[in-house]
Amino acid sequence: MSSTMQTTEQGIQLLTRLAERVQSQAWPKHTLYVVATPIGNLGDFTLRGWHCLGLCDVIAAEDTRSSRPLLEAWGIQTPLIAAHRHNEAQVAEQIVARLEQGERVALVSDAGAPAVSDPGGRIVRAVRKAGYNVVAIPGASAVITALMASGVTSDENPAFLFAGFMPPKSMARKKWLQDWAQTAAPVVMFESPHRIKVAVSDMAALFPERHITFARELTKRFEHVHTCALAEALAWLESDSYHQQGEFVLILHAEPTTEQTTQLDSATQNWLKALLEHVSSRDAVKVAVKATGLPRDLIYDWVLAHKD
Repeated sequence: MSSTMQTTEQGIQLLTRLAERVQSQAWPKHTLYVVATPIGNLGDFTLRGWHCLGLCDVIAAEDTRSSRPLLEAWGIQTPLIAAHRHNEAQVAEQIVARLEQGERVALVSDAGAPAVSDPGGRIVRAVRKAGYNVVAIPGASAVITALMASGVTSDENPAFLFAGFMPPKSMARKKWLQDWAQTAAPVVMFESPHRIKVAVSDMAALFPERHITFARELTKRFEHVHTCALAEALAWLESDSYHQQGEFVLILHAEPTTEQTTQLDSATQNWLKALLEHVSSRDAVKVAVKATGLPRDLIYDWVLAHKD
């Protein structure tokens, strides 16, 4: 037997054992299962989510057309019903009636976690109000994925704010941004490709001293994460047409403190650039903090903006 075949066989055996363990767990009836789905890469679906969707009697989906490719890829044949923002109240009543009959009902959105910047919250509240159990099956999250890839939070400073989609109109968007940006924590938000330039222009006008992280097409083939000063953000978007394509997660970095407004001198910048050619960003920050005594956040923001 070749090593490839042996590895494949071992993988199948491992997945079979894991699937059996998931199947043996408690899956009570009269329950709504709120299931997170992949945000782009179909391989990010969990075994628990796969088993749950196959076990349930019906799946309430934000858009049945968007959910079908996932179900087909994972061999799930459970029937679908539509549960979007325009019929959520009516579907909530139908789901409660199904739970009363002892069914298991799954709730999914187009991508990511239902009821988090997606329809589903009204259904969850209605089910809980009716006295039935709600079980969340976690999975991929665009917000957490962007935070993981950006390094904007840390164990010392883990706080962040999630603001959802920005308002489409400039005046409302500027007021919204000013309200969210008052706290000393990074703000995570969503934006569509056709509004990304005007939204970033408004952000740059309001917060020219801050940094922004662009996280686009997360978990997909052309995933791209880029951090820069907001004053340079519009130029970066316009430097390549691909920079304006795909769905965006944006992270508005927190306002620099008085200490952080200190600028790195040219000598420090030069040896940091040289250091980044040989070590990771994390190690470069450690060395620079120890060598200069400057605040870690100041050096980390500079490294993020220049590592590319």
